[in-house]
Amino acid sequence: MNATYLRYELLRLFRNRQASIFSVVIPMVIFIIIASAAGRNATIVPGVTVARYYLASMIAFGTLSAVLAGGARIAVERQVGWNRQLRLTPLPSGTYLRTKVVTSYLLAIGVVVLLTIAGLALGVHLKAGSWAETVGLVIVALIPFAALGIGLGHLINSDAMGPVIGIGTSLFAILGGAYFPIGGDSGFMHDVVRAIPSFWLVQAGKNGVGGQSWTVWAWVTVAAWTVVCAALAGWAYQRDTKRS
Repeated sequence: MNATYLRYELLRLFRNRQASIFSVVIPMVIFIIIASAAGRNATIVPGVTVARYYLASMIAFGTLSAVLAGGARIAVERQVGWNRQLRLTPLPSGTYLRTKVVTSYLLAIGVVVLLTIAGLALGVHLKAGSWAETVGLVIVALIPFAALGIGLGHLINSDAMGPVIGIGTSLFAILGGAYFPIGGDSGFMHDVVRAIPSFWLVQAGKNGVGGQSWTVWAWVTVAAWTVVCAALAGWAYQRDTKRS
């Protein structure tokens, strides 16, 4: 990976106030409001406080928003012609795509860290072992969304990316159960939501607080979506390259 290009991308990322507001600030504000209103001892299910439950939910929402927002940055670069300029340099396409994934993940990790600090400040008790497992599973569950963001960034113009990212993040979060449980114990919706990677992203965040443990089906679902979304990202990148 090109260290200079990565450093430049990181500088651009942290100077982007919109990315910080929507990916970091909004999830933190929602969490702090809900946790503060409920109080430290309020429980949502026996043994699980409201604060701990919604900490997991907002981690899923915030990290999902962070990795999909990488597509918005790509769309803006396409609009101003920056992508075209990069293709005239010796920078390999693989380095370009990997750097986009890394920067999206760093923003997502920032979301996890800041929400964790907020949770601890509001009295959330976290066990180191289960929390490390949670973060690991979240990182895995975000892989297809990172690829999806790259694909969308090369397919959709910058004016449309805002609504697409906003609606997409909200839809994935709702179907994943970030705001409230969805799907029940059986039936059509029960099967549908478990075939969506955002469901397992939310369950990863709720590890140790009553979330559904990752099964073989969880790994199959995330892997299948990763293959499809990575293929979409590769095709969209090649299509955009040929058009340029």
